Amino acid sequence: MISGANGVLIGGAGLTKHFGGIAAVDSVDFSVNAGDLIGLIGPNGSGKTTLINLLTGHLSPESGDVVVRGRRVTARPAHEFAALGVARTFQLTQLFGRMTVLENMLVPGLTRRGSTRESAAREARKYLTFLNLIHLEGLDAKNLSGGQQKLLELGRALMLEPTVLFLDEPFAGVHPRLRDELIKRIQELHQSGRTFVVVDHDMESILRIARRLVVMARGRKIADGSPAAVRADQTVLAAYSGLE
Repeated sequence: MISGANGVLIGGAGLTKHFGGIAAVDSVDFSVNAGDLIGLIGPNGSGKTTLINLLTGHLSPESGDVVVRGRRVTARPAHEFAALGVARTFQLTQLFGRMTVLENMLVPGLTRRGSTRESAAREARKYLTFLNLIHLEGLDAKNLSGGQQKLLELGRALMLEPTVLFLDEPFAGVHPRLRDELIKRIQELHQSGRTFVVVDHDMESILRIARRLVVMARGRKIADGSPAAVRADQTVLAAYSGLE
């Protein structure tokens, strides 16, 4: 049973999803509590992205339930999750390449109830300043570097004023300077009250920010706890060494 009590913002119970006969996610229970900064890790093909797709409405589970803020939203569309304060970014950035940086920010900004172009532009410029992208507001998104595109996608997610942000591979292919910028911004947003679930293979970066680690292997959750406890877990070590 999942409820919205005890600070649980998002809960998944018994989530299962198959692709071509392979259990990408196999009876997984997962909860995101208010104030969490979770690192979701695991070997390639362990089901991490599929799990966050299930928890954000981008996929529907074959079995199991998803609850957001005490409301059952299993198999509901992603925009309903967004309306409840759930936002996410993607492994491959999904920007509008021929639109400017500012226009990309306005797309989600104008979906908010009561928003006008003027109010959305003010909000967009606030976040572009925070992300050190304000000087690029007139540039087409396709001309940004990989790291700048990751920052812009984070900015677009922030335009929805989410409570929980799921970030899928935010550090992949990002220059170390911009990676450090992303880490700093995530930490600042977390300190201001945002809740995060971050998926990445960059263990150094994950360990710099995560307060809680969840580990998946072969579609199952095999560990969930403090970074120190998870790093010492023999099941986790076996999964990463190929002995699991």
